[in-house]
Amino acid sequence: MQIGELAAKTGVSRDTLRLYEQRGLIQSIRRPNGYRDFDPAVARLVLLIKQGQQLGFSLADMGTLIAARAGQGMTAAETAALFQQKITELDQKIAQMQHMRENLLSMMQQACPLQIADHPGSTKAKDNRERGLRLL
Repeated sequence: MQIGELAAKTGVSRDTLRLYEQRGLIQSIRRPNGYRDFDPAVARLVLLIKQGQQLGFSLADMGTLIAARAGQGMTAAETAALFQQKITELDQKIAQMQHMRENLLSMMQQACPLQIADHPGSTKAKDNRERGLRLL
């Protein structure tokens, strides 16, 4: 399949596919006219790379994981350690975001004390909104 067909099938741009090929993540055969010809199985690999990037893996990480998947390079334990590292990084990001959320809630309570109540649809919230309007 040609690069345009692979791009359409995977939702990845032609430039990105060329980058993947340049980095050794995917391979093509060059036709006499210079066009790239990709095996249809490459589409699955491109989707795997795309998914890995969405999960926070770098292209270098993906190259390592692809090699491990092919039985080259990393052991199963090393592969598991790489996944565990990403899980740890994700847990840290979640904790940071929860802390940011708490800070935002605190700032909102200080800035808009009459607007903060239970659920936005609750009677208390409605009373507070009405009282806030009367205070203005």
